[in-house]
Amino acid sequence: MESAAPKPPPPPAGKSRNLPWVEKYRPQTLNDLISHQDILSTIQKFISEDRLPHLLLYGPPGTGKTSTILACAKQLYKDKEFNAMVLELNASDDRGIDVVRGPILSFASTRTIFKKGFKLVILDEADAMTQDAQNALRRVIEKFTENTRFCLICNYLSKIIPALQSRCTRFRFGPLTPELMVPRLQHVIKEEMADVSEDGMKALVTLSSGDMRRALNILQSTTMAFGKVTEDTVYTCTGHPLKSDIANILDWMLNQDFTTAYKKILELKTLKGLALHDILTEIHLFVHRGNAPLAGQHDMWSPRSNMHIHQSSL
Repeated sequence: MESAAPKPPPPPAGKSRNLPWVEKYRPQTLNDLISHQDILSTIQKFISEDRLPHLLLYGPPGTGKTSTILACAKQLYKDKEFNAMVLELNASDDRGIDVVRGPILSFASTRTIFKKGFKLVILDEADAMTQDAQNALRRVIEKFTENTRFCLICNYLSKIIPALQSRCTRFRFGPLTPELMVPRLQHVIKEEMADVSEDGMKALVTLSSGDMRRALNILQSTTMAFGKVTEDTVYTCTGHPLKSDIANILDWMLNQDFTTAYKKILELKTLKGLALHDILTEIHLFVHRGNAPLAGQHDMWSPRSNMHIHQSSL
């Protein structure tokens, strides 16, 4: 069972106030990470025994994959060694075969003057690599395993070719639970002296869906835009329909004729710039949570209901 780790120390005073909170409060050590303790303990054992294999970290965004391997790298290498021992490539870099034959091959093929036995190549969003690039990477991994370790990070395991998967130890990072997210959010709120209401905190956790990066981005954006973080300001900042909007839409659908309901929904959608996908998702959640009257739920899902709204029209 996962348990929350101690809160990380406040960021250094010298850091810029304009630094994104995601980076400002990124965990610096494995002990700072708040979830997936079973994975962290396994990786820690690999490091302590100097038997780190090639790694494949996969799962939804914002679950600690990149933070985990960066914390590992900082534990493995001192500051003066870091740049020479670690090569990190992310989404802004080329993902074709040339990057494998160029920077990766050049980095992996050169031996180090430091005491550590291997270098570390971190490939973030590896599922964006072309199949040719992945095949070329497989050969590089095979050839330079003696002095280089590779860590592939991706959201979708199915987009990594089987030959690469078989050469790595795989770890799945699942979405964070609210019980783990809330203490870390409260830590950031305290450090930034943000004004967050109880319903605002619930909205942050709900809309982030276990994605800590998204939760921090929403928190920072809402704080900068509105000052006070409440349920309404969080939903407004992210462009999601408010609960009051969904309640109105359901009321129109249940109690007014099709033409009138359609016009009102279209007007609301246009006025507030709402996405139809978000409206339908929120209606589903609203009804699923039992906020709609039972009679209304029966009417909405009845085959004879006259309340079907064509998505193409909206």
